[in-house]
Amino acid sequence: MKFSPLLLTAPLLGLALSACNSGSNSGTANQPDLIQANLDTTVRPGDDFYRYANGAWFKNHPIPASESNWGIGKEVQNEIYVRLRQLNQEAARAKAATGTAQQKIGDFWAAGMDSAAINRQGVEPLQKELTRIRSITTVTGVQAAIARLQLLGVNALIGGYVGQDAKNSEKMALQLWQAGLGLPNRDYYFNQDARTSNIRKEYQKHLTTMFGLLGQDAATAQANTQRVLALETKLAAASRKLEALRDPYANYNKLSVAQLDELTPGLNWKPWLAEMAFAGTDTVIVGQPEFYREAGRLLRTAPLADWQAYLQWQLVHTYAPTLSQGFDEENFRFYGTVLQGAKEQRPRWKRVLDAEENAMGEALGQLFVKEYFTPATKKRYEQLTENVVASFREHIKALDWMSDTTKQKALVKLGKITRKVGYPDKWKDYSSLRIDRTSYAANVMRANEWRYRYEARKLGQPVDRTEWGMTPQTYNAYYNPSNNEIVLPAAIFAVPGLLDADADDAIIYGYAGASTIGHELTHGFDDEGSQFDEKGNLRSWWTKSDRRAFDARVKGIVRQFNGYTVLDSLHINGKATAGENIADLGGIVIGLDAFKKTEQYKKGEKIGGLTPVQRYFLGYALGWQVHQRDERLAQAILTDVHSPAQYRINGPFADVPAFYEAFGVKPGDQLYRPDSARVKIW
Repeated sequence: MKFSPLLLTAPLLGLALSACNSGSNSGTANQPDLIQANLDTTVRPGDDFYRYANGAWFKNHPIPASESNWGIGKEVQNEIYVRLRQLNQEAARAKAATGTAQQKIGDFWAAGMDSAAINRQGVEPLQKELTRIRSITTVTGVQAAIARLQLLGVNALIGGYVGQDAKNSEKMALQLWQAGLGLPNRDYYFNQDARTSNIRKEYQKHLTTMFGLLGQDAATAQANTQRVLALETKLAAASRKLEALRDPYANYNKLSVAQLDELTPGLNWKPWLAEMAFAGTDTVIVGQPEFYREAGRLLRTAPLADWQAYLQWQLVHTYAPTLSQGFDEENFRFYGTVLQGAKEQRPRWKRVLDAEENAMGEALGQLFVKEYFTPATKKRYEQLTENVVASFREHIKALDWMSDTTKQKALVKLGKITRKVGYPDKWKDYSSLRIDRTSYAANVMRANEWRYRYEARKLGQPVDRTEWGMTPQTYNAYYNPSNNEIVLPAAIFAVPGLLDADADDAIIYGYAGASTIGHELTHGFDDEGSQFDEKGNLRSWWTKSDRRAFDARVKGIVRQFNGYTVLDSLHINGKATAGENIADLGGIVIGLDAFKKTEQYKKGEKIGGLTPVQRYFLGYALGWQVHQRDERLAQAILTDVHSPAQYRINGPFADVPAFYEAFGVKPGDQLYRPDSARVKIW
């Protein structure tokens, strides 16, 4: 995935999409060159290319008070938001026939924007579920409540989902993953540094406040807070660390339902799974058996009062943004300000659009691409994708560390990667989803249940390889190893303020060809993706000597990124971020060789005083034009498999000889690495 879900995934709107137009200029008589305008020439490119390439932009675009980070993705989002707001406002006024996409969009928008009605309703939309939880009298009742909350999209203990079997990509299987924590991951419960310790204290305050908002007196709220903390800390202790979740073999444990019962003595999974809409399944793939062993033990031994507190908390935590002002503001205070450093709430209309994106994003996507992403634009980026694939093919053939045997299999896999560009050919059908103007929270509940059942129905069904996991309006992209596909939504190609005719190939090959297309292709061959074959199955297809040679190079990039210090004593987790760092480095070198086939490169003419290759590297840096608050950065170091933006530029560039040549990087420059220390994989 190009971006972290925490960082840049949101609804899209139309803007000037860049395209591959040889010979065009990125500056006009009335508009300065976008690349040159972003430069901070007080910084030497060999010392900090991130600041050199984007420093002027950062100075002119401070992080808004409502945001924890700001960058090109948020600029794209803003343009998309404006378009989507217009579509929603028109739908709300249209009085469309019941059941139509326009009616659902208009009613979702109207309900979400009616803050007066939301405040009048208070916690009423959750009362039925809260009463159910308070009425629990047995362990079986706890399990039934957990099953019910699963359907409503509540992250309560069970991380169940239907996905392709990693060792049989033609089959959809039930997967169980570690889940159920209120803090971002296990490390927040145990790390002893001052920053994380303070977050735990604030989390305790947050829990107590939320229980108080549910109507509990101070003593009860405090007691329930301690119950939740104790339960979650035990779950966290049984959860795997971020880097351990990247091993596909270690996180693949296929069990029969009877074996699952043995893993968790005293629990009967068959009826429980049926309550979770997984009736009839005979096998389950358990990612982290030790987590479920502990979850089963706690279900048997923890007092019912602990589970009642925990489940009430998980429910209100999930739906707080849809409830009255007190819940919404307290949710933002902790998750927005304490954890990520944002100073104020984003406007309600943007938050409603985000919720709508989660509820029925493809309904919005259909309207979006019709208005803002033409078939001609789609064709341009399909051709760019083909050009980058051709470059990757040449790189594989030229490798000096891989045998011909593995090369041939790698070429087969590359050739079979499905390329989804722009938007899907088939759209999701939301006809069975009921949306009205009665209750914003109820709309979100019904949408969550619709999505849950939609996914659950895939169990035992043929794999639909045409389906997209992102909407066209999402500023993001991904590689799916089980489908052996790259998915490139329309919005990922957008450059704010840069018209199609003004985008030279150097920018496009760096921005879209390297940081997106080449990046996602390389994920198919990173430390994790390389363990899946051309059909998407988890299978060893390398020779042992080639795998050892590859692993040695991966260790080099892990060492390199482990050495980067962020925010005082925090270090990048080189092992957890290895896949993304490999994909960044691969995308850069592959995209560069694809660019070298263009007329712009061959002519060698300068634009804005910059050579074509310099503009290529600056185009890549444009893709990571993002700065963030310290709080958000600290969270990302602990939870994100992507390195911070600065190191997604400076890190891989320090390994690329062409970068040294283009900008005259020499010994003594901060980014300089001797030849022997530079990592070369693809």
